[in-house]
Amino acid sequence: MVPAAAATWVVGAWLVTAGSTTAAVVAAVAVVVAGALWRRGRVVPVLLATVCVAAVATSCAWRLATVERSPLLDVAQSGRRVTLDVQVSRDARIFERRGTESTLVQVIVRRAVTSRVDIRLRDHATAFFDGRVDDLVVGRRLVLQGRLAPSETSDESVTISVDRHSPLAGAAWWWAASERVREGVRRSVAHLGDEPRGLVPALVDGDETGITDDIDDDFRRSGLTHLMAVSGTNLTIVLAVTMAVARSAGVRRRGLWAVGVVSILAFVLLARPEPSVVRAAAMGAVGVAALGFGSRGGLRALCWAVVVLLFLDPWLARSPGFVLSASATGGILLLAPPFARRLETWMPRWCALAVAVPLAAQLVCTPALAALSGEVSLVAVFANLLAAPAVAPATVAGLVGGVLAMVWAPLGQVLGTLAGACASWILTVGHTAAGLDAASFEWRAPWQVLVVLVPVVTWTMLRLSARPAVFVGLVLGVAVAVWRPPQTGWPPPGWVMVSCDVGQGDASVLPVADGEAIVVDVGEEDAPVDRCLTSLGVDVIRVLVLTHGDADHVDGWRGATEGRRVDQVVVGTSGGPEVPGVPRHVAEAGESFSVGDTSADVLWPPADEAPAGDRNAVSVVLRASVRGVRVLLTGDVGAEAQQRILRSDVDVSADVLKVPHHGSADQDPRFVEQVGARVATVSAGEDNDYGHPTASLLSLLRERGTKWWRTDLDGDIAVVLRDGRLHVVSRG
Repeated sequence: MVPAAAATWVVGAWLVTAGSTTAAVVAAVAVVVAGALWRRGRVVPVLLATVCVAAVATSCAWRLATVERSPLLDVAQSGRRVTLDVQVSRDARIFERRGTESTLVQVIVRRAVTSRVDIRLRDHATAFFDGRVDDLVVGRRLVLQGRLAPSETSDESVTISVDRHSPLAGAAWWWAASERVREGVRRSVAHLGDEPRGLVPALVDGDETGITDDIDDDFRRSGLTHLMAVSGTNLTIVLAVTMAVARSAGVRRRGLWAVGVVSILAFVLLARPEPSVVRAAAMGAVGVAALGFGSRGGLRALCWAVVVLLFLDPWLARSPGFVLSASATGGILLLAPPFARRLETWMPRWCALAVAVPLAAQLVCTPALAALSGEVSLVAVFANLLAAPAVAPATVAGLVGGVLAMVWAPLGQVLGTLAGACASWILTVGHTAAGLDAASFEWRAPWQVLVVLVPVVTWTMLRLSARPAVFVGLVLGVAVAVWRPPQTGWPPPGWVMVSCDVGQGDASVLPVADGEAIVVDVGEEDAPVDRCLTSLGVDVIRVLVLTHGDADHVDGWRGATEGRRVDQVVVGTSGGPEVPGVPRHVAEAGESFSVGDTSADVLWPPADEAPAGDRNAVSVVLRASVRGVRVLLTGDVGAEAQQRILRSDVDVSADVLKVPHHGSADQDPRFVEQVGARVATVSAGEDNDYGHPTASLLSLLRERGTKWWRTDLDGDIAVVLRDGRLHVVSRG
């Protein structure tokens, strides 16, 4: 079956974009070839592969012809307003369009009526609604009024721009029941924080409405994305629990298979029959087959599952989830047993299995992941090992809590709290793993290279896994390299800002060109800022900004300027030192300047803002843009000045925040929230007498999901833009 599944997959992926005529020709040729092979009694695998290709090609031809010749296309071309009887096939999704919320839902059109035609059919389409529509769940019948347009995808005929809609009938009882359970899961965790409240429903039934962009990005980087959507992992947990209960009740093997099949069907109803869920159900059926027939029977079942799924929905051949799920399942069936056998010669069996399963899945999925994301994760196995103990309790507690919440909400919340605690651990693992500089590396070579390289690596690791000293040493080496990657030189490639370690003072550098930079503040001593600029290769300071006149920001100006060309000095209303022979300008809010690819807007202070004894309050506040990365440089402004800046209605949002006043407690939480930075740098002296940065400031950043670095502990801090993602490299 392996040649049959592989041939079917390749042909299906090609034909869904080739058109119905091509698919029909391929189907006819495959039938002729299969007939010839049958008469000549040729090799069974080749004959079986040809028959499977003929079946999938026929399915493609039929589905594509249905779409290409749909009567809805004539209605769309006429431009007439149409009334449609539709049934929701997938839960709605809310998205932003032109700054306003819109709703997208995939439907099956059962009837279309215009002033000239009345058509009964069964076509797939996507409907767009203005605004948020929350009651569009699978199985619900609706009447829509609007206009049609041809779809850009090959698996549906039209899209629908909805003007009006009204309910026609409720969903069938089984869909209504599944929706009540899903709502129960949401109620059971409603009292939790934002992130665990969003993750638990995703773990239980694939409800991703509460998943934030930060979770999505970090889980992708750490190799935990499969936990957020319904996958084989979720289904395996449900199967394991139900079958364990059945086994403890005395159910025998054949009965266990029946329990497994019923569990799979119930899970599909709960998580919706979307492609990812159907794929997970098929992989679950493979697991049930492996339970009865071993890994060889499981591999055969996997191949049949691939063929059957592609026959039912050929577009799965190009689905990233299908590729990863089938690859991971095959890897576990083929590689996990030999890895486990070698590892259990020197470690407990449970530990060997815990290592072998994610290792086998990750090895087989690596070429596909590199092709899809351009990255190869180095932390996925570690992250999955650490997160795995919490996945099953979170899933089971969330599901049972959802069922109990249907009866009595407080009882459901008890188990929801347990599920939330487990989800919090998973979130901690995901965020921490993604935050490591070497969590993944960019794969620039063709992904096909990995198809050759991965088997070599797999063979090597199989040989080494039976040698504990070598295997453990290799694992520890990778762990150390990920945790503390080798230095890439200084400054690191792609740097967009450096916060210099100048003791209890401030000095920040923004690159302009090779050897040129904008410098914001210079610290109190000459030597530290001179050392920092020299290490960065800065020979020309295009603009020297002195945010305010305090010594810890301006007294090191000679160290910055001597031996370097300075084109312009910018100061605030509190003044600053005179740099001989250099033009000087007093900045005021509303001004902006641009040097090379780096630009900056002056947000504070206004021209008429006098120091009034508090020079911190009139610090120059800049929002700079360096290669698309927004950096907010805040001098020493305190909470009162921060509040006034917010009241001036300027945009303070940024990707990177230079924390005001060395991390003192004089901060306005609303200001930090409005900035919304992903990365913050704190410039403070080691063992300073002020207690900077304060615990309250660090807690404020933590609560808002901002990761911070501090010069007193980390030394010079470089914020780096690499592959569209911010990283931080420090040099103590």
